[in-house]
Amino acid sequence: MGITKHLHFDTETKAIGKICKALGHPARIQIMTLLWKRNDRTCGEIVELIPLAQSTISKHLLELKKANLVNIKNEGKKIIYSIEVGNIEILKKYLSSYLSTIEISEQNKSTVLTTKHKIKSRYSHLKQYNYQFLDKKTKQVAL
Repeated sequence: MGITKHLHFDTETKAIGKICKALGHPARIQIMTLLWKRNDRTCGEIVELIPLAQSTISKHLLELKKANLVNIKNEGKKIIYSIEVGNIEILKKYLSSYLSTIEISEQNKSTVLTTKHKIKSRYSHLKQYNYQFLDKKTKQVAL
């Protein structure tokens, strides 16, 4: 039997994690964008604008509700969805703070295929692509 680790994070970190997880699907981002453009929409109005089934949109709205990103207001038989601005402000504050600490100059940007040091070997031109070959001198003996 394994032991489960329980990490304790502060409330704001948990909230940001929950928000990011909910926004991890393109349909949910699209729904949030529609709600930003015009708040107070019904599920039917969202379905007209996004080419997904009504049940799919409802499930995505439920996930956004669980993450406290949307508010629900009942008006008769209709359910009206609107954005919970407070949690978006938490995310905005976090991202602004995080992005302000990162500074990458254009000169220091690198890709996966580049190396920062010179490799001198017979296959050095392949090292930048992460290929690894055994030297002919070192052969492995099969037992």
